[in-house]
Amino acid sequence: RGVSREPGALWTEPGCRSCTCQEGRVLCDTVNCSIPCSHPLPAPAGGCCPTCTGCLHEGVARAEGDVFSPSDGNCSVCVCLAGNVSCLSPECPPGSCPSPSPSDCCSCHPAKCTFRGRTYAHGARFSLDGDGCTTCICQGGEVECSFAPCPILDCPQHQWHLRPGQCCSSCRDTPAPTGCFLDDNGVEFPVGQLWSPGDPCELCICQADGSVSCRRTECLETCPHPIRIPGQCCPDCSAGCTYMGRVFSNNETFPSDLDPCLSCICLVR
Repeated sequence: RGVSREPGALWTEPGCRSCTCQEGRVLCDTVNCSIPCSHPLPAPAGGCCPTCTGCLHEGVARAEGDVFSPSDGNCSVCVCLAGNVSCLSPECPPGSCPSPSPSDCCSCHPAKCTFRGRTYAHGARFSLDGDGCTTCICQGGEVECSFAPCPILDCPQHQWHLRPGQCCSSCRDTPAPTGCFLDDNGVEFPVGQLWSPGDPCELCICQADGSVSCRRTECLETCPHPIRIPGQCCPDCSAGCTYMGRVFSNNETFPSDLDPCLSCICLVR
């Protein structure tokens, strides 16, 4: 690079490459950084390796010997020493205490609650009178009770019903429909009844919930001259042949209406 180097010289090239001059040749390799700490700071400007003269904790640079509290607010105290962060939690007095907490970091609660002649441990949950409708909890030497929440019913209030042993009301069971009532013609069909509403290709059924389900029949014509029978959905290819408005049975012969010298035969294929 236009610069003369003495034999054995050692220098750093841009891109954190370490180079040396040996026997007239320049040998370069990537700088290998040894980091003897757990929370190193990023490399300073122009440097390649992180530094341990401080600590990087939760994205915040801390100076050597700095004492601080972590961001989670759990009352721990941390210190930066030789690039390592050490945190200590406060020691709280064991057991119960009758007075409020002496500090914001130590929670001090009575161990038990006495309620209606019975003793409950701190944090215990129990049901009032054993009915399951009221939930109580022992918290800080006091018993707090609350009613079990009831769901919002989607039926009118006159249909609400409180069953024996239940805490919340429920909707009365509505009787199952016995059939399907059609408003257009006033006809009621029983559940499971099949009928055609006027179109022979449409078939309806009365379902168990009182609704009507209809479906159309798709016909497949498999012969060139199908016969349509009144009241029947699909044309019939096995009944015979239609010719000039007349129906002839299979294998039946008849004179042609166009030429009396011609004789025709009905062949179902």
